[in-house]
Amino acid sequence: MIKIKKILNNNAVIVSDEGEEKIAIGPGVAFKKAKNDIVNPHKIEKLFIMPENDKFQQLLSRIPVEHFTVSEDIISYAEKRLETSFNEHIHIVLTDHISFAIEREMDGISLRNKLLNEIKILYRNEYEIGLWAIEHIAEKLNVQMPKDEAAFIALHIHTMKVKGGDLRKTVKQTTIVRDMIQSISRRLDVSIEEDDLSYQRLLTHLRFVMDRVNHYDHHTIDEDMLRMIQTKFTSAYACASDVAKEMEETYGIVLPESELGYITLHIQRLQDQHHQKGGNQQ
Repeated sequence: MIKIKKILNNNAVIVSDEGEEKIAIGPGVAFKKAKNDIVNPHKIEKLFIMPENDKFQQLLSRIPVEHFTVSEDIISYAEKRLETSFNEHIHIVLTDHISFAIEREMDGISLRNKLLNEIKILYRNEYEIGLWAIEHIAEKLNVQMPKDEAAFIALHIHTMKVKGGDLRKTVKQTTIVRDMIQSISRRLDVSIEEDDLSYQRLLTHLRFVMDRVNHYDHHTIDEDMLRMIQTKFTSAYACASDVAKEMEETYGIVLPESELGYITLHIQRLQDQHHQKGGNQQ
């Protein structure tokens, strides 16, 4: 038997479930209800323990109920799309972010997401959820949001997928990958197009490199193979080494030689592709 302890809004209540305090969420779950009333379990879509109960209550007390409703719609859609359940903290973090973003847009203030291009490729599923989210907000609240916001939402969703995820770490890792791409482009003196397959492969590879570096789990490579790469692709390996030094100086990350070998192969592919384009244009 689930009994109401406190009504937060029409769609969210604090309940007692077998003596344990939980949050119950569902459309109209508190409609015509009062404290100590029994909740119809068929009206409950989500029932969970919220470690930061006070923060959640404070958030719901200061944001419009429709902001909470669309945020819950987005969370539910993301969980179904990704076939996962998020940390309960997402109900605070994402709801707060979306409410603030809606208020900004209504005030005519749009934030540019400098990592938009990288997020679209690195976190494709999450970005598509972000696109769905801004369409849903437009449909429900008549607030138009840019694709930059879809990318911000994608970062939050990706972070909440990871146990103990930290948004700052996700942003930093994505920024490092972007800086590595820009450094490679600058050293090769080539313009790397975001819809180019080689660019997408390199971007994805660098993301996994960063994951491995953060978890001290590196690719291994045969020593003879590494020497062959160093000898055969001299300029590409030099480029990879220079980029690695720049990242160490800027961010303090150290890329082992085995990772440089694989990065070299991606750089060589970019160089070959650039030379082919140049030859075709002559």
